[in-house]
Amino acid sequence: MSKKILIIGGVAGGASAAARARRLDETAEIIILERGPHISFANCGLPYHISGEIELREALLLQTPKSFKKRFNVDVRVQNEVLAINKEEKFIHIQNTLTNEQYTETYDVLILSPGASPFIPPISGINNHLTHSLRNIPDMDAIMASIAQNKPQHATVCGGGFIGLEMAEALRHRKIDVTLVELAPQVMAPVDIEIANMLHDELEAHHVELKLGKALKEVALCEETDRTLSLTLNDGTQFQTDLLIMAVGVKPETSLAMKAGLEIGELGGIRVDEYMRSSDPCIFAVGDAIETLDFVTGEAMLAPLAGPANRQGRLAANVIFGSTETYKKTQGTAICKVFDLAVASTGLNEKTLIRKGIVYEKVYVHAASHAGYYPGAHPVTLKLLFNPDTGAILGAQAVGKEGIDKRIDVISVAQRAGLSVFDLQDLELCYAPPFGSARDVVNQAGLVASNVMKGDEFIFHTESLNCLSEQQILLDVRTEAEVTKMGLIPGAINIPVDELRSNLYKLDQSKEILVYCQVGVRGHVAARLLTNLGYMVKNMTGGFKTWKLVTR
Repeated sequence: MSKKILIIGGVAGGASAAARARRLDETAEIIILERGPHISFANCGLPYHISGEIELREALLLQTPKSFKKRFNVDVRVQNEVLAINKEEKFIHIQNTLTNEQYTETYDVLILSPGASPFIPPISGINNHLTHSLRNIPDMDAIMASIAQNKPQHATVCGGGFIGLEMAEALRHRKIDVTLVELAPQVMAPVDIEIANMLHDELEAHHVELKLGKALKEVALCEETDRTLSLTLNDGTQFQTDLLIMAVGVKPETSLAMKAGLEIGELGGIRVDEYMRSSDPCIFAVGDAIETLDFVTGEAMLAPLAGPANRQGRLAANVIFGSTETYKKTQGTAICKVFDLAVASTGLNEKTLIRKGIVYEKVYVHAASHAGYYPGAHPVTLKLLFNPDTGAILGAQAVGKEGIDKRIDVISVAQRAGLSVFDLQDLELCYAPPFGSARDVVNQAGLVASNVMKGDEFIFHTESLNCLSEQQILLDVRTEAEVTKMGLIPGAINIPVDELRSNLYKLDQSKEILVYCQVGVRGHVAARLLTNLGYMVKNMTGGFKTWKLVTR
């Protein structure tokens, strides 16, 4: 007997589940119910249409009810909102939002893919005609209509995550002045402060005013005819803006699941097992609405990302038709464009490792995106976090103009495959001068981490500079020209690495020598030289460049 599968919600998770279910069974009755007007659209592309980089609105519409029906024989009902789930009798209650007609549908299997909704804090005056969030096509249309009608000169974006950063850039593309307000001391929470500081510089270079460590407290009451809002921040700062974008985060859409009595996890998402089953064996859940397990810790996490949602939708369909495969946890691998830079990460960041009490070590590599002698090479900054006892990869972050996706993708695959930092140094990656280096950035990170693991090099971090003792010497081995141009770290003495052998008399062998250069490479050479001569030496990973990023 053929199955009847109802899917609540489309886009990444729901549409993937429907398409996979049809490919597995031609006789199943499959119905998608979507309360919005679109079944499958490129929600990650919305800011780029607002900016004008994606010119055609139609390019964002990946499937329509008609095309989905024609290709997959799936009954797609847009603007049909599910009001309730009766899991005991296995039917749902639905309302057509165009006609207000209400009806029911029975199911054999139900898949929930309601997504996540923008979190709007309870701020006085926030509900007004000049304030918007961005989740779907109608939201995008409303923002563009507001821009067309009111012609704003200034916009405020609240939130420095993916959507907030992309919207800030989109508005600057339209020559609108932008102020970005973020409660945390940095934008882009998945990365650590020294990586985020490069984004801060990039944003300010493109004339985005940053208000970090601040939050919107109040919006003055306004009339429908007003074209300006008066904002007050939590530090008392007041200013005017013509458009307000709320992008402080998202929360799982769990209202239907909660009313149906499904189990909700500690983070507020629908709890599912490794087969994407909810607490009811006939109801599956996928995408932004669920809690999944973190790849590193095995603990619950929320991951509102398209890649995991697609995989989960496909997996749910496979399980419904008899597969025993399981979901292999989530690494949270992600990337974001911030004007001319890309920033990407995978696994855990340092903040999370500290909060969870996980033992870790870190190294930094600053290198070129491809061979430096070939035109067009750009700097790549990579931070690698690993277990100092086993070499297991805990996480990585990278930022730069070119090749960022490639490096983080490689490390993400290595982490998922259970490789260690020792394996990173041996990875055989593509090389030709226009594309990379004979020793890639990933190889270099593996080599540095492996040296630390094997005891071939002892490293220290910028944090150690806050508590130097009289038994330590801070040694800068950059050239005099570099020091003159960029300065010294306070308390350091300068002996260029190429002059080190002839100036050993300046170094007290009874003291620990803390060496640094610009990015760590010459520091390593100096550290090995001094170590072989009997000195106690540590090299600052990432060098002066990392120190500047940390202390910005």
